Amino acid sequence: MKAVVLGSGGWGTALSLVLCDNGLDVTLWSHSAEKAELLQKTRENPLLKGVSLPEKLKITADVSCVGQADLAVFASPSYAVRATARKASAFLRPETVAVSVSKGIERDTNLRMSQIVQEEIQDKCKVVALSGPSHAEEVGIRMPTGCVSACPDEDAARFVQDTLMNDYFRVYTSPDIIGVELSGALKNVVALSCGISDGMGFQDNTKALLMTRAMTEIARLGEKLGGARMTFAGLAGMGDLIVTCTSMHSRNRRAGILIGQGKTPQEAMDEVGAVVEGYYAAASVEQLAAREQVEMPICHCAYEVLYHNKPVRGVVQELMTRAKRNELEKADWM
Repeated sequence: MKAVVLGSGGWGTALSLVLCDNGLDVTLWSHSAEKAELLQKTRENPLLKGVSLPEKLKITADVSCVGQADLAVFASPSYAVRATARKASAFLRPETVAVSVSKGIERDTNLRMSQIVQEEIQDKCKVVALSGPSHAEEVGIRMPTGCVSACPDEDAARFVQDTLMNDYFRVYTSPDIIGVELSGALKNVVALSCGISDGMGFQDNTKALLMTRAMTEIARLGEKLGGARMTFAGLAGMGDLIVTCTSMHSRNRRAGILIGQGKTPQEAMDEVGAVVEGYYAAASVEQLAAREQVEMPICHCAYEVLYHNKPVRGVVQELMTRAKRNELEKADWM
């Protein structure tokens, strides 16, 4: 069986290793010929330091390689998913299963990543979403990890499960592609918020408050958009939220810490030196919440800090003293 991973960042590279370990014929595609050449020469991705790329892993910058794939994994950053899918579209076969592993929501269109892939490939083949608490740095060194393969088409979801699952990478299936993808995108805004809290010197009580109440907001919006409420309490929801809000592997949390310490959002992202998905997701959440008339005070305050330079200490005061609304202040969010 042949697999092509489109995107040579940390996550795409880590999934390439999983597929190689599972005995597939794997090609890793990079949008940059220079990067592809560097990976071929060094057999190491700088984003996964110390992790060797097996000789059997093919590396290329020629997107036509996807034409022979049984599995096409779209692993580019969220802002590049549309361009990548457009490039791959001409070569994809109807029998190929596409799997979107990027986490985000497209600005202005507010489309999920699988919807963008589906749109660009013009429904040529089935599209599955894979998401969950899965830092590439840990998958790359074969740490036990779990993800969710989501698609309304159960056979497609199971195909991805069977192809990726092994003794360190466990995959569950779900028909709720909406809830799974929204969980993966929106939790990045919360991770930024938790990082800001850490940078301000707040501790465990504050983080627990932020995480649980923000998940209530995410579930509220997700359900309005067609997701199943229980998805947000599961591996792709709360599981991914926990890992992203607590780990220093998380670029979103690291950027948030810098903002909490006084840096501007742009300065923080420049210092992190990689894509901070939560920054872009915050704008999409603001748009979606307004469109769907869903109250999301934590996500709204994060947006105000990130895009309107609202002082973080004023935001905390605003959240802690906001007027009680009985329907939104229930302790049990389920």
